[in-house]
This record gives sequence, structure tokens and C-alpha cells, in this order.
Amino acid sequence: MAAVKPIMNVVFVGHVDHGKSTCVGQLMFLTGVISEQELKKLKEEAQKHGKVGFEFAYIMDNIKEERERGVTIDLSYQKLITPKRQITIIDAPGHKDFVKNMITGASQADAAFLTIAAKEGVQPQTKEHLWLLRTMGVSNIAVLVNKMDTVEYKEDAFKKVKDEISALLKTVGIKVENVPFLPVAGLKGDNIKEKSANMPWYKGPTLYEQLDLFPEPVKPTNLPVRMPIQDVYEITGIGTVPVGKIETGIMKIGQKVKILPGRSGRGIDGEVRTIEMHHEQFQEALAGFNVGINIRGVGKKDIARGDVVCDAAQPATIAEEFTAQIAVINHPTVIAKGYTPVFHVHTAQVPCQLMEIINKIDPTSGQPVQGKVDFLKNGDVALCKFKPMGNLVLEKSSVNPHMARFAIRDAGATVAAGVCTDLVPKKF
Repeated sequence: MAAVKPIMNVVFVGHVDHGKSTCVGQLMFLTGVISEQELKKLKEEAQKHGKVGFEFAYIMDNIKEERERGVTIDLSYQKLITPKRQITIIDAPGHKDFVKNMITGASQADAAFLTIAAKEGVQPQTKEHLWLLRTMGVSNIAVLVNKMDTVEYKEDAFKKVKDEISALLKTVGIKVENVPFLPVAGLKGDNIKEKSANMPWYKGPTLYEQLDLFPEPVKPTNLPVRMPIQDVYEITGIGTVPVGKIETGIMKIGQKVKILPGRSGRGIDGEVRTIEMHHEQFQEALAGFNVGINIRGVGKKDIARGDVVCDAAQPATIAEEFTAQIAVINHPTVIAKGYTPVFHVHTAQVPCQLMEIINKIDPTSGQPVQGKVDFLKNGDVALCKFKPMGNLVLEKSSVNPHMARFAIRDAGATVAAGVCTDLVPKKF
């Protein structure tokens, strides 16, 4: 296996219509991933749909329905080679209905670009996006202040947005001094690949340069193999191919694996037959890689999105009940015992019931607050006990932090986010 540049997964998040897809598409075009001919075709298609200026967004929004609606629904992946790295770019939806897909995107990312339009500034969803990134463990964040052309490339307009977001970053507990802010114009290509002559006051990196400036992600290869399944495909000549990101460990051809919970709920045993990434075959793949694998003895009916491929010698746990620290982000009223929202853990979605609020936690110090608690409201952080209403693969953060984080959704919104601190494994 030739020396491969280190892989980094970068997610682009931001409010709908703030130009994420356009920034990504422009980056693909300027770095030569997309040819002049392809762009011309997309431009014509954009005009045909009455979406002039959407051609760059179309590069990532390559699903027909998305083109017609003009919003990013699913997660799109693209590979880009920089001087130091192989970057897998995940363009995550900003549209409210699609936050659950964004959760999946963020849970696979090593770094993120939060895109904010210079004129509109911070939006209600900006805070939600930051909380999610934080909970999903994405600590390397850069902010793109996009559409600088709409504010005449003025430094004071950029500073205003920078101040707004800096205040928000602090409330979410992200260190502002570690966050680079980049003024860009996706549609015009300013500061995307080359430095823009329109903003001589800006001395920092371009979007392309920033991709190599993020700190190197720590690869959790020392932990046992965990690969949550994102999708399952039937591929002619190969068979059933589950696709997903290897969260932890090193997967090798010939390795014995156990898929949990599987259709039976008790797990399925198999052996890794092939590992494929970006249409190439590999003998092994490390944590951080997005791969498609074929497993001997496992058919399409046996497995589904949300299942986890585990090292057979050290499989993950299925939780009978679990304790978690949660932060309530956005609930219309209050959360009390008996509440049963849907938990989004890695790629799984399982309803879980709130059995007990153990204690509140002071968000500034992290210390428990004394006294009985009957309900939780927005802004509260608490230690709670939950019971899954189905088979949920989950691990304690002390055992495997990559398999312990989750978001809680209810009625189309993310109401809370959290991390599992303790659990009682299911006995079979």
C-alpha cells in the first residue's frame, strides 16, 4: 500500500442559504476537482431551473430533488488533495428539517467550517450548529464569513459578525482564540483558493490554506474496531456492502467481526472480505476512514443503518439503561420523567425514556448542584438516567468517547445533546 497522505474529514455547516455549498463547489472548481466543462453543464442546468448562480452549489447538491428545491438534503462527499492531506469534504445541510443528517455529518468530522453570511450574521440555528459540533466532539472549528461581496468587502462588516460569533462561541464553551475567522465570497471566489485583492486588510489564510492548518486529528487506532453503518448497498460482483466511517481501531481483511445489534438484536458474526475506499481496494483501514466493506456471511437483510461493525473479540455494548450528562439546547417547555424523545447516536436513531433526573450540573464549573430536580429547561445541564426503547449500541465515554456522544431530537428539532457516562449492558 503506497504511502497515503493523512486523511481529514471536514464538515461545512451553516444556516440555509448562507452559501456553504457554493463555497465548497467553488473550492472544488478552483482546485481542479471539477472541470471547466462540468461547471458549464451545471451552469446551464442552473439557468434551466431558474437558479442563476447556483452552479457551484450544484456540485455538491447532486441529487435531482435537491437541485429542484435548491436545498442540501443529504450528505455529499468529495475528495480533495491538499499539499499535506487528503481531505474528505462533507457538505452538511443547514435546512431545519435536515438537522438529523447534519448530526451524522458532524459525528464523522475532524474539523468544521461554520458558514455565516456577512449581511445576515448569526441566525437562530447558528447556536444549535455550534452545540452539535461541540457535543459531537468537533473541537477544530473555523468560521467563514461568506458573501463579503454583499457588504462591499468592508472590514467593519466582517468585524461585526466576528464579534457576534465570538460571543456565541463563548456561551458554547469553545475557545475563541483558537478559532480562525475567514472573510470570503464563495460565488466570486474571494479568499477561497487565492488571496483576494478585494480585501487587502485581511492577512490570514484562504479557505484552501486553512484545510492544512487545522491540527492533526488524533486517530483512535488503539481502541477496538467500531464502524457505525451509514448505508447498505448491493453491488454486482461483490454483494452486500455496508458503508460508514471507522470511528475507532484498525480494520483488516480477514478480521473477525460482530455486527450489533443486527436484525436479530443479538448480533451477527462475520469476517471482513474486502475494504474499499474511493474505488480502491485496501488491506486495512484506520480510524477516520470512510469505507465500504464486504463481510462474509452477511446479507442485505441482516443489517441496516445504525448497526455497528465491531471487533468480534471486543464487541461494543447494547445498553439496557444508561446514565448521561445532557445539555438542553432548545425545548419549547420543560423535560420531565417519562419523556421519550429520539436519540441520535452515531448513525442510529432509537427512542429512549427519561427514567430519572439525578442532579443538575453547574455548566460553568461542571460540579453537581444539590437538591431534587423535577424538570429541565433550556440552558440546563444535568445527569440523567435513560432506558432505550429498542436495541441501542452505546459505550461509556471512559471506554470509547467516539461511541458515547448523542443528540436528542423531538418534533423536528434538536432539543438536547449529551454523552453517556455509565451504562448497564443488556444480557442475552
